[in-house]
Amino acid sequence: MPLFAGVDVGSSATKAVLVDEHLRVLGRGTGDSGADFAGAAESAFEQALGQAGVTRDIIGYVVSTGYGRGNVAFANAQRTEIHCHAKGAFHLFPRAITVVDIGGQDNKIIQVDRRGRRLDFAMNRKCAAGTGSFLEEIAHRLRIPLQDLSGMASRSTDVTVSIGSYCTVFAQTEILAKIRAGIKREDLARAAMVSVARRVLETLAVSNEVVATGGVVAHNPPMKEILSEILGVVVHVPPHAQHVGALGAAITAAGK
Repeated sequence: MPLFAGVDVGSSATKAVLVDEHLRVLGRGTGDSGADFAGAAESAFEQALGQAGVTRDIIGYVVSTGYGRGNVAFANAQRTEIHCHAKGAFHLFPRAITVVDIGGQDNKIIQVDRRGRRLDFAMNRKCAAGTGSFLEEIAHRLRIPLQDLSGMASRSTDVTVSIGSYCTVFAQTEILAKIRAGIKREDLARAAMVSVARRVLETLAVSNEVVATGGVVAHNPPMKEILSEILGVVVHVPPHAQHVGALGAAITAAGK
């Protein structure tokens, strides 16, 4: 039987997912998008094929999504990120949900009803605030590798520390002043994540259960706790949260 593939080319990372006719995930791939979206798509796709132990001639249909979806030469069709993230999240949580996706360069909130139909959505692509890029700049200002920011934030002991500036440039200046005032880097790291969460949640009212997806949530576990605190609800973060868009594209490729 043929398999089906979804390839999500984001501005920061590219993800691929393979599913069978029963929508069971057989392989995943991921990598930096870099400056070669077409090459990144090929690489992630090959990773997924390798994990599944199959060759591409068994793939019946491919759907691409994401910022660089038009760069996937081997895709049979393209769908928007809104469609694919809603489809992937609803497959994992088949009930009325609000999807909060935080990526490297954009964020989105999607409201889905109990049948999986999209009711409303909002998306931000015009500012680094509320995205992984904001955290990357803050890590640079704190003089730590980006991959260490999450661990540092988890060691915060003062949750009252805040960053008032959403603008990346102004936030860096604000952080410098707080460092000079003796505020610990751990508390500033957590404050940066709170800033991202608040900026995302400004875009659209959140209702129902919340499912958080995207690379920022996948790589920064404190974000789940922070989103839950701000919203006053339990936030679900699925395994492989970064691949939810690619999963939705694969499900679409399977005709589901």
